[in-house]
Amino acid sequence: MPVFCVCYAVHILKRFVAVVAMACLSSSRLCARVQDKLLCQFGHKVRKQTVFVKLKPPGPSPLRIFGKTCQRVTTCGPACGTGFTSSGVGRRLASSLQSTSTGSLPDYGTQIVDPYRLLEDDLNGIYEDIRSELERNTNQPELNTIATYYFDGQGKALRPMVAILMARAVNYHVYGENSALLPSQRQVAMISEMIHSASLIHDDVIDQSDFRRGKPSVNVLWNHKKVAMAGDFILAVASMMIARLRSDDVTLVLSQVVTDLVQGEFMQLGSKETENERFAHYLTKTYRKTASLIANSVKAVALLSGADESTCEVAFQYGRNLGLSFQLVDDLLDFVSSAQAMGKPTAADLKLGLATAPVLFACEKYPELNPMIMRRFQEAGDVQKAYELVHLSRGLEQTRFLARQHGAEAARLAQQLARSPYQRALQLTTDLVLNRIK
Repeated sequence: MPVFCVCYAVHILKRFVAVVAMACLSSSRLCARVQDKLLCQFGHKVRKQTVFVKLKPPGPSPLRIFGKTCQRVTTCGPACGTGFTSSGVGRRLASSLQSTSTGSLPDYGTQIVDPYRLLEDDLNGIYEDIRSELERNTNQPELNTIATYYFDGQGKALRPMVAILMARAVNYHVYGENSALLPSQRQVAMISEMIHSASLIHDDVIDQSDFRRGKPSVNVLWNHKKVAMAGDFILAVASMMIARLRSDDVTLVLSQVVTDLVQGEFMQLGSKETENERFAHYLTKTYRKTASLIANSVKAVALLSGADESTCEVAFQYGRNLGLSFQLVDDLLDFVSSAQAMGKPTAADLKLGLATAPVLFACEKYPELNPMIMRRFQEAGDVQKAYELVHLSRGLEQTRFLARQHGAEAARLAQQLARSPYQRALQLTTDLVLNRIK
């Protein structure tokens, strides 16, 4: 019997018997008292550290991205940075590699691994499987239509990709090259996308969005009561899937995601008076609304592999930093990307009364933004004025810097896993997040 089978059998037997800081905010524009006072989401003080980010890989050789040769180029728009250009890339996701002006992480060696191609078999049919799960649990055709509306395969599938990638990397770390993806780990990947889509549906109702992913949002096509119930239905089916995993630890971890999402939404409805409290409030809200789902999903797949506590913590911290980097880039794109590229209106956060990282950083140079933040940009001209002041300040540059810090920390954490194609793909994923355009 192969070593992996023996190890896995022992692991299952054990499980049956048992029944189961934040990266340093050392930007020159964040004052020392903020660094001293901010607490990360886990109750620990922020640990000061220096993160070095190399903007260009050594040598002029082209990189291999999505199986195609891509030359590194410099592009300039509202902000300048380094990105990739490619031709003939078959996947829609390749467009995300064009420059966001956020900079790039270091090259990770001679072999650059495309995570989507590496996981092609694992990801194949994942949206169809989600739609089947939803369809099996209702006899209401309209409910099924609304619930499956965003599972059309047009999304980036970032969350399931990262969950499966971490599962494969941790399995390799624990069992070696003969390891395989567990069905339960793929279920976690599906659950993560379902929770994410349910949150999008609820956000569309709360924010009364008109567009999502380049098409009319659900609340434009159906009434708000039906849409809200469809979001609840997706969460209910996801909960049943969690229960079928029969792991108390994983149930607790994934349930925390929903708790964090609700708390993050409540935090988004308020603001803080002082600058220091405001940034801490923003980072905690960002963790709860975005990073918690990625962090706890990758921790769940690590738990299912039977990894030790330290490896599960590495997975969690990787997901936390990747999620924070993702949202910081998202907040940046709201100011520098086109509505066509984003698939939704730009400056949307300002119109919703939200002060994101670029605005909070811009406050230092332009304190007149503070009263606008407190009144949630509700007076005539507030949105346009705030938008202009952000571009006149270093707010976009400082947001890019903070996103790169979290990306670099995620890449560093991935290096603690055993060297494998999956481990290298985890490192590349941080680069994809930093360089996406939507």
